[in-house]
Amino acid sequence: MTASPTTGPAESRARALTVVRALHTTIWAFFASSIVAIPVATLLGQLTAALWMSLFVWGEVVVLLLNGMRCPLTAVAARYTEDRADNFDIWLPRWLARHNQRIFGTLFAASQVLLAYALISD
Repeated sequence: MTASPTTGPAESRARALTVVRALHTTIWAFFASSIVAIPVATLLGQLTAALWMSLFVWGEVVVLLLNGMRCPLTAVAARYTEDRADNFDIWLPRWLARHNQRIFGTLFAASQVLLAYALISD
């Protein structure tokens, strides 16, 4: 029995890539929103919430460090496509995918300075 054109390996790879991209985008959204929420929580005096969010993000930082500053899902997505555009593995605009670590790394560093100051002066 031969695979039909709609269920062949190309479609299977496309489906797998879609699943990886959806998972990667969901995880990215969680961490990006946490990074944005940390200074908000800190300024609102919700230091415990800010600290927990920071710890989650630090966990992601460790994962990135252990993987050469790349998300492990990038390697998984690469199995299913030859595309290597900045956003081949995630549903983000190409410019944001390209500058993601610089943008959110800077915001996270600033949030940690603000949180540290709030914890020390509390």
